[in-house]
Amino acid sequence: MKIFIATKNKHKLKELERILTPMGFDVVSENDLKAPLDEVDETGTTYEENALLKARSGYKATGLITVADDSGLSVDILDGAPGLYSARYSGQGATYASNNDKLLAALKDVPMEKRTAKFVSSVACVFPDGREFTVRGECEGYVATEPSGEGGFGYDPIFVCESGCYAKLSPEKKDKVSHRGKALRLFKTELSKYIKE
Repeated sequence: MKIFIATKNKHKLKELERILTPMGFDVVSENDLKAPLDEVDETGTTYEENALLKARSGYKATGLITVADDSGLSVDILDGAPGLYSARYSGQGATYASNNDKLLAALKDVPMEKRTAKFVSSVACVFPDGREFTVRGECEGYVATEPSGEGGFGYDPIFVCESGCYAKLSPEKKDKVSHRGKALRLFKTELSKYIKE
């Protein structure tokens, strides 16, 4: 089955492709299009709303069943921040490093037991006949006091789950435990119901 992944984030695309391809999907991305995708104004107030905005935009551009992800890191002591603003937490021109630096600074004097956090991924799917659904995956953990590891992207170097620091996990291990991996497994189950209808 051909499925379009609506994202401009090359790291996220690589991760989505890595998980979806073995599930039997023929993945199409912006790299396969003649023109780049339009930028989507993420005006939603939830991960689900933003994921749907991106998926609808991708469907409009391709006419294919489209999947999109909106994700972020929610830190309990910061009332869920950076949350929906994870990608642009440190302002205009934010980079992975500047976001990590800002978050570590915000937690500078916070003891380890109060650095609890969770990664959240909402995956949305839009069909040509107008049907839509979303699923959510979460991974509980905490924010480390300094970055470590060479893998992953985003907040991976400072997020530690039960299996270890995201940036230190192999791609295969990360996919098994991560918020996005969990969401995409739920996505596959949900999609099979929609395809049978």
